[in-house]
Amino acid sequence: MKGYTDDDLREALDTLRKGGVILYPTDTVWGIGADATNPEAVARIYELKQRADSKSMLALVDSVDSLYRWLENVPETALQLIDVAVEPLTIIYDSPRGVARNLLAEDGSLGIRVTGEDFSRELCRRLRRPLVSTSANISGRPAAPFFAQIEREILEGVDYVVKYRRDDNTPRRPSGIIKVTDREVISIIR
Repeated sequence: MKGYTDDDLREALDTLRKGGVILYPTDTVWGIGADATNPEAVARIYELKQRADSKSMLALVDSVDSLYRWLENVPETALQLIDVAVEPLTIIYDSPRGVARNLLAEDGSLGIRVTGEDFSRELCRRLRRPLVSTSANISGRPAAPFFAQIEREILEGVDYVVKYRRDDNTPRRPSGIIKVTDREVISIIR
């Protein structure tokens, strides 16, 4: 049983396809999201979070297969890490392609997570593009652990707020972050 409604998913998709920004549940904390290929939508998220655009954000994809579409190179080490991860894991890759330039870190890299959460996975699958995912908070302030604790400024700054999982108070943490270079060099970030 999926738990979310088709109407909720459809509204979120319509908003994303029109260049809008959504607030949605992920496999970690609630996220602010947009089409990761749309630079104007990405810029709106930086503005909403009051975050310098020199600080990159990550993207979600629905499957390991999707990585091959959005990366020049998918290191074997990254695939092995994804395969053994028991908690959500974001991997920073050297060679993203096809995403908004303002989403990338200063060195041109991008953090991508294969989401394990039903709603965000289906959203990515139907959008057929990576989905920006950044915590639903003003930059520098703590991330809200539950929907009810998300600041009004964030709630009012997005174009659509997903209904699914608003009452879910299951404790969740941000993902682990590991950088895997094209040369298979591993750095643990978080």
